[in-house]
Amino acid sequence: MAEVIAGVEIPDTELVRAATSLVRKITDDTLFHHSRRVFLWGALKAAKRGLDVDLELAYVGGLFHDLGLTEFYASKDVRFEIDGAEAARAFLLDHGRSEEDARNVWLAIALHTTPEVPLRLSPEVAAIALGVKTDVLGIGLDELTDDERAEVVAAHPRPDFKNRILEAFYAGMAHRPNTTYGTMNDDVLAHFDPEFKRTDFVELIKGNEWPE
Repeated sequence: MAEVIAGVEIPDTELVRAATSLVRKITDDTLFHHSRRVFLWGALKAAKRGLDVDLELAYVGGLFHDLGLTEFYASKDVRFEIDGAEAARAFLLDHGRSEEDARNVWLAIALHTTPEVPLRLSPEVAAIALGVKTDVLGIGLDELTDDERAEVVAAHPRPDFKNRILEAFYAGMAHRPNTTYGTMNDDVLAHFDPEFKRTDFVELIKGNEWPE
């Protein structure tokens, strides 16, 4: 029987069960519950906007979006978002989804920390962005009913979530600080490491090798 949380039916498919099993094994409670909430918030908000979301794809996008922060998937020299995107793409292709489907989920994860752009792409990309903004930044909480919020949090609690997710971000990015350039992720490194030096875009322009 399919699981239903706050009116959102989680697809009862082999692919979804495999995604849940994989992510549950390699993430702690903070990242697992966060990832499931991202899917649920995204599905709820997408439905309120009339978006026709493939919930199976959105589920994989939600569950895999932070896998790049984990030791198993984290690389040394690319953004954590790309690590998670690559993992999701490979997973979907291995489970018989099309290249187009896998590409949409890749975009959803690769762009989930990028403002504005995801909402102009496919419904699945938009849903993941909406879910992340809701769970991490609290944006658009007024779009959700009290009952929806209560039911999702009851299923996937968020104890001390603000501090724990920041710690997870730092742990997943501290070893590759250069990958945070041009993103909000450098705010996390600056918060935890007073010696972190941001790359300055203006200085890159002024100091590059082009002659005046």
